[in-house]
Amino acid sequence: MSWSWEYHPDAEYVAAGAPVAFLAEVARRADELVRAAEALYLDGTSFEGVGPGMEAADVSGGMFHYFIAPHLETVFIVQVTAL
Repeated sequence: MSWSWEYHPDAEYVAAGAPVAFLAEVARRADELVRAAEALYLDGTSFEGVGPGMEAADVSGGMFHYFIAPHLETVFIVQVTAL
């Protein structure tokens, strides 16, 4: 398994109606978060315990909320807010 990010429950629910340029910034920042999580949790599939809680990230044009699921090796974006 390799690390990735995705909208949860899906892009239609989380990002519908958000500007394309803003979503590109969200994707860029999400890619950075994936690289950081991959470095922190070298083998996420063997992770035991409670992962970090919900976090917020500022990006140009707004912000988004996400959480990291180490065991699934996934960063889940659960809300986007375009300004």
